[in-house]
Amino acid sequence: MQDSNKMSEYWRANLRILVGCLVVWFVVSYGFGILLVEPLNSIHLGGYPLGFWFAQQGSIYAFLGLILFYAWRMNKLDREFDVHEED
Repeated sequence: MQDSNKMSEYWRANLRILVGCLVVWFVVSYGFGILLVEPLNSIHLGGYPLGFWFAQQGSIYAFLGLILFYAWRMNKLDREFDVHEED
C-alpha cells in the first residue's frame, strides 16, 4: 500500500511539472506569438519587433529551455522518489 501511495505522489508531482511546462509553452507560443504580438511589436530586440521575434525565434529558445528544465527537474524528482537510473 505504501508503495502505491509513493507512486501516486510521484505521478502527481510529474503531472504538476508537465502542466507547468505546458502552460509556459502555451503562453510563449500562443500568447506572445499570436495574441500579444501587436503590443510586443512596439518593443524592438536586435532591430526586430519583439512580437515577430517571439513568433520566429523566441518560441524555439523557450521550447529548448523547457526541455532542459523538464529533464533537470525530472532527474531531481526521480532521485527524490528513488526511481532514478544508475549512473
